Amino acid sequence: MAFAITHFFKGATKEQYDRSLRAVHPAGGLPKGQIYHVAGTSPGGVTIFAVHDSRKSWETFRDTILTPAMQKGIEGGMQGAPAETDIEVFNLQAAKAPETA
Repeated sequence: MAFAITHFFKGATKEQYDRSLRAVHPAGGLPKGQIYHVAGTSPGGVTIFAVHDSRKSWETFRDTILTPAMQKGIEGGMQGAPAETDIEVFNLQAAKAPETA
């Protein structure tokens, strides 16, 4: 079952997000098990919404990559623990990508 997580980093900026993303995501892609990633500015900070193929893949990413990087500190990146909401996904839909000529 897919698993989603939202993070709200109060006071964060797009620049801090960009630096943090580079530190925790592989170049040009998503971490293993992550199938969707959205981020944007929201009132008072930055909100991130990620969907993983399972709770286990989220926990593996969190425990082996994300948390260690955040605890170590990411120069110029987002600081502190975010407000977090997790979601057991029961419906996941995506628009079909347009065909290319």
